[in-house]
Amino acid sequence: MNLTGANSFAHKKNREVVLRMKNMKALTILLAAAMVTLTGCGSSSDNSGNAATNTPANDTTANNTATGNNAATGNDAAANNTAADNTAANNTAADDADAPAATNLDGREIHISAWWDGTPKGDTADSKKALDKLHEVEKKYNVKIKYDNIPFDKYMDKFTTAALSGTPMADISILEFKRALAPIKQGLLLPLSDYTQATSDINNEQVHTTKLPQLLGNDYFFGGKGVSTVGMFYNRDLFKKLGLPDPQDLYASGEWNWDKFLEVAKQATTDTNNDGKPDTWGFADWAPGAARDFGVTNGALFVNDDLSVGFTDPKMIETLEFINRLYNTENVVKVKKGDKNSWDETSTFKDGDVAMTSNFDWNVGGLPFEVGVVPNPQGPSGDGKYTYANTAQNGWVIPKGVKDPQAVYQIYEELQDVPSTEEYLGQNGLEALFKNQSDIDMALQHINNTGRISLEEGVTDYPWFSVMDDIIKKKLSVKATVEKYKAPAEAALAKLK
Repeated sequence: MNLTGANSFAHKKNREVVLRMKNMKALTILLAAAMVTLTGCGSSSDNSGNAATNTPANDTTANNTATGNNAATGNDAAANNTAADNTAANNTAADDADAPAATNLDGREIHISAWWDGTPKGDTADSKKALDKLHEVEKKYNVKIKYDNIPFDKYMDKFTTAALSGTPMADISILEFKRALAPIKQGLLLPLSDYTQATSDINNEQVHTTKLPQLLGNDYFFGGKGVSTVGMFYNRDLFKKLGLPDPQDLYASGEWNWDKFLEVAKQATTDTNNDGKPDTWGFADWAPGAARDFGVTNGALFVNDDLSVGFTDPKMIETLEFINRLYNTENVVKVKKGDKNSWDETSTFKDGDVAMTSNFDWNVGGLPFEVGVVPNPQGPSGDGKYTYANTAQNGWVIPKGVKDPQAVYQIYEELQDVPSTEEYLGQNGLEALFKNQSDIDMALQHINNTGRISLEEGVTDYPWFSVMDDIIKKKLSVKATVEKYKAPAEAALAKLK
């Protein structure tokens, strides 16, 4: 637990602030933020412009249940993580003293591809500003900017085929981190160092682009600045009704860990009419997602950053034992449709009879009860640095073979130079979702930028979902299951090396 951060939050909670709520726009704003602030978004939240995939890529059942949900948001909401400390930009044209001279690109079309239409429509005040900026940049560089909308299910095949042929499908493309492993190994992405110094400070207001986390040891991705809230959301109304301790108070006092989480979940699981069945529940989520998030808080991943098997790590084994206990021993988890590993269970919290869920901001908006948020509880082997598995991270890249990449990047950077109406980053979405300043402070100060990139969905035939099936549904031994799938996991990863 980061006690310094927790203590600063305790002081923060004493501050009274009147929020300008935008209730009628709550869900719309959150989904829009998911599409834009992840600069695309991330697989499907957490939690941002991502499309089908907080779901396991190589599990047919999970894909059938989850794709529709995520495609509707365009994100993994979670999306939307700009977790870097530095920006990918070097200067902006707004800085007249240092800006590089504009390059005349002789009427060339600059294509920007995504699995949605990024063209500003000019139908709102902000969209009108973006459209005006687009025309300004087109004139300055003598280009025509085209936004290519390519269906998600065809996107990676088209990207890879075009890049391998030496004629990229676009000058700038959005990619999911977890789908970018093979293109990087094939040398199809330009490192940021090829077209920008990537040395500017992230807080430099003259720079509108963020350098995103490294992948496979290098910088390839950039994106717009944004806020993503992926954490332990809780039904504050139910907590008050049941007389439970507020998780934010537990976090502030340094007590918010797995043991305390389970204690609260047990207290929240009640049978008020004595019929032998719970009327309220402590927790709801799909078990694979819970395993990823709790694994990260315990310092573990299903696939390690160096593309080695992660679920054999004692820290992940410890995590899987805890998740197994949560779902199969303690009876504190509401499973609405009978399948503990189903993506649909990410929405069970919305029923109003569940105390907590590890979830995404875009999936908990517009509910008839007050929602609070706190980071996922820290595991016994964790160090507090990361609080959730970022399966949704997307970012913009420039493929190998693009002409004038420095000018192309500069064009993208200048397109982001649109004055914001927000008083602080993420204001509209946060104030639409939360009624209390304490939740906004928690999201901004203790959750945003604490996701750890999770790659297992991007590795073909990687058996992480089979591990979860054997443990959670078949109730097999964790250690025996891990040993059973170690060799198949190593074989799947070997194909990328």
